[in-house]
Amino acid sequence: MANSFRINDHLVETYKDVYTPDVLSALAALTHFNKDVKAAMQSRIQRRAKRQQQHERITFLDPESYIPGTKINVQDAREGKFEGAAIPGDLQRQWIQGTGPAAKPNATLESSIRNVAYALLSGADGWMFDGEDALGQVNTMSLDNQRNLKLAISKDPLFLKVAEVVAAEMNNWSTAFLGRAIITDWKGQLNFTTKIFRARGLHLDDRHIRDADGVAMAASIVDITLYVVNNCIELEKAGSSIVLYLPKIQTAGEAALWNAMISELEAHLGLSAGTVKVYVLVEQLEATHQLMEIRAALGKHFVGYNTGRWDYINSVADAMAWDKHFINPDIEAITMTYGYMRNYENRVRCAVNTPDINGNYALWQGGMEPNIPVGSQEGVAASMKKASAGAEREQREGASGKWVAHWKMVSIVRPVWEKAGEANQLGRKFPALTYTEQDADGLILIEKAPTTIRGARNLLSVALQYGNAFGQGMQAAALKPADFFGNDDILYLMEDMATGEIRLSILWEWVHKAAIITDDDISSHTKAGEVFSTSLFEKLLVEEYEKLLNAGNKDVFDTSKTTTLPISREIVIAYIHSESKLPWFIDLLNINLNNSDLEIAKKRINKYIESFKKDGTRITENLDFIL
Repeated sequence: MANSFRINDHLVETYKDVYTPDVLSALAALTHFNKDVKAAMQSRIQRRAKRQQQHERITFLDPESYIPGTKINVQDAREGKFEGAAIPGDLQRQWIQGTGPAAKPNATLESSIRNVAYALLSGADGWMFDGEDALGQVNTMSLDNQRNLKLAISKDPLFLKVAEVVAAEMNNWSTAFLGRAIITDWKGQLNFTTKIFRARGLHLDDRHIRDADGVAMAASIVDITLYVVNNCIELEKAGSSIVLYLPKIQTAGEAALWNAMISELEAHLGLSAGTVKVYVLVEQLEATHQLMEIRAALGKHFVGYNTGRWDYINSVADAMAWDKHFINPDIEAITMTYGYMRNYENRVRCAVNTPDINGNYALWQGGMEPNIPVGSQEGVAASMKKASAGAEREQREGASGKWVAHWKMVSIVRPVWEKAGEANQLGRKFPALTYTEQDADGLILIEKAPTTIRGARNLLSVALQYGNAFGQGMQAAALKPADFFGNDDILYLMEDMATGEIRLSILWEWVHKAAIITDDDISSHTKAGEVFSTSLFEKLLVEEYEKLLNAGNKDVFDTSKTTTLPISREIVIAYIHSESKLPWFIDLLNINLNNSDLEIAKKRINKYIESFKKDGTRITENLDFIL
């Protein structure tokens, strides 16, 4: 181990149940992939820079070329001439998948593991335990997340003790809200939900491990190793699939890299090729141009796609940052039926229902329902009606299920699929994908919609709050704009990292592309037709920040107002003022984890921006790593 990687501080001893000998052995076997991941990320930045400099749009691959890292011809991939995977029994019906972290920040083990109990008792068909966008990374949360999952999957006595208590609490809520208990046999219920894990993307580094050269280890390598090694025996013993969600993939070449890492891990553990199954979150515009190619590159591992919203909007905004005419409207207008979003969704459903060489189709898991049924009677009723309508639309369009961000939503949304009655929509007929200029145009289609001061305030308030929550260790947080604090008719939405990314992306567009305000606004003395200028942004920033400083502890922790909230504000300012759009908001947050000193934060932010401006280098390592 000492020759191939180093683990920070005394964590091997503190987390010896996570960093087991088997885990350390597997990590050593996969460490060589760190150079490949770093090279892939450098390639990303180079493609991005070229597009920005030469004003190029993303295009489809040359059909006569080969997918990097494979021997698969692009045209063959598009025609389904590759070996995919049959869908395992426990993934055949995934009407509702919940998503959220398996750990809480700064909590005891008994309190932290309650997250897993809520998830596995919720009645969701699957639960994607998040190691990425919704999991805080302060201190050792990534390791707490792995520990909690291992204890729950092995049904450790501590977890069972917690689960019994949580089941009673959940029934108390459901009896009051739904008029019935949702759990009749809590021990049996723990076996119902398929366990799924979302690893961190290739663009993120682990905070606790560096390779032999002192380079931060790719978080993707660490996450898949810890989860699969620690849980594969117990999952197989229970007859459960080993399932991962892979985020932020941009190209089929990156998918091939994931496939190589997973295949080598399987071989190291003596697992049959294709044992580990993967869903891919389609969160990147570039990936939407290579959907069949990504399926082919992941081969026997691939089971389905998920269509998210916020991350995808951010990727389109980022890819089109050079185009002064590409300006997103208010975020509330960018639904899954808006312009480029509906074309994206349509390509995904066509891609999953194109058979492979053995006639296997893939699953399409619909998007996220962020609502939480907590608020006034009128507010909850209106939001739940909207949530059900959204689920019904996705079911009609061909999705085999969708996501929810809170366990309470499972019993509210799942009946949409129960009513339809089909386990899935595998093989439902849709037209084959085409690769025309018109198809490419549709993937960046902007349609007329409002661009308002109200929308800007919402973007800014939630972005500030999210950055603050992140610094507090809560990458999943219930948020709403400050103007609606205390208004129970407007519900909080469960938001993760993607909400901050897209809100700042849109604000950056409005400032740097001179967006035109479409409506008069009394609060800012702005008239329709005026430009959203830097000075207008700064005026709104002062006002929205002041609202957060004056908010009650329920909405903005008092202790954060002099620690992480000012840092969040500094990051927002730096991001929006940067002439060249920065690739990831999360980078600026990550380099300030466990830091509450504003002056240190300013230095780190400036260091990052200067580094990226100089040669495209992102600072992604843990700056507090003990050397």
